[in-house]
Amino acid sequence: MSSELTIGIDIGGTKVLGGVVTPEGEVLATARRDTPAEDVSKTLDFIIEVIEDLTAAHKVTAVGIGAAGWIDADRSRVLYAANLAWRDEPLRDKVAARVHLPVVVENDANAAAWAEFRHGAARDAKDSMVLLTVGTGIGAGIVFGGKVIRGAYGVAAEMGHARAVPGGLPCGCGRHGCHEQYASGSALVRYARAGAAADPENAKVLLELAGGAADAISGPTVTRAAQQGDPVACAAFNELGQWLGACFVDVVQTLDPEILVVGGGVIDAGELLLAPTRKAYTEQLAARGTLPVAPIVAAKLHNTAGLVGAADLARFR
Repeated sequence: MSSELTIGIDIGGTKVLGGVVTPEGEVLATARRDTPAEDVSKTLDFIIEVIEDLTAAHKVTAVGIGAAGWIDADRSRVLYAANLAWRDEPLRDKVAARVHLPVVVENDANAAAWAEFRHGAARDAKDSMVLLTVGTGIGAGIVFGGKVIRGAYGVAAEMGHARAVPGGLPCGCGRHGCHEQYASGSALVRYARAGAAADPENAKVLLELAGGAADAISGPTVTRAAQQGDPVACAAFNELGQWLGACFVDVVQTLDPEILVVGGGVIDAGELLLAPTRKAYTEQLAARGTLPVAPIVAAKLHNTAGLVGAADLARFR
């Protein structure tokens, strides 16, 4: 393995986070900007700013970008992003033209999965794992045979946009009933707000943390309230875990990987999320009996997984 330093950029619905990364997965420096989700040009400018911040102090050989969207097979264009304004966006070439470095674009969840496989929660797996990132939406990444599985056209592993409920809630991807509408951080907030509005007596802590207004409840608010035992907040996590466990059941029945990893911002809640997820997963896999199934574990790299994986993948460009 080369000792070269590379930059990884993780772009989601709320942030552009970049880092200088060693081949061992160590992040030497970071830079961040907020994502202007509806402004393609400004998002590009912020990506360039982050790269320039990092290259001012470190010599790097390539840039890997983990983008929240469907990426083409050449790892160059963002074909579609449900939570950003990219539509057939030639992101690799636009960034490369401005920073004068080789650039690789990868789906952000694929990048995070690769990071967890190489350096994180799945590093002891022989050759297979699946990651679900639970944040604003749901991302997924699959590693099989020691390689990221992208599919024939680059858009494999979009479990967040597989259907969970026929005719269900509308999704940003244009479909209805996607897993993302039921098992994401956005869904967690929706459950908590609805619960607090319907039963304020059992949401005292939740509402107090939100300044008394149900519509001011955020993801971190739900986590803090649940940690203090707020019944409505705990119920929201239980609801989320039911849907996430069901999603993992579908993954296991289809792929049978060695290990399942939960990442994304909501994993900061720890067992508040993992316990109901594992319970639902186990109950819904009852027909498997005593057959071995992949365990569900928490991601290790947290908010650096996307940039670590993108930086590492840039070395294999």
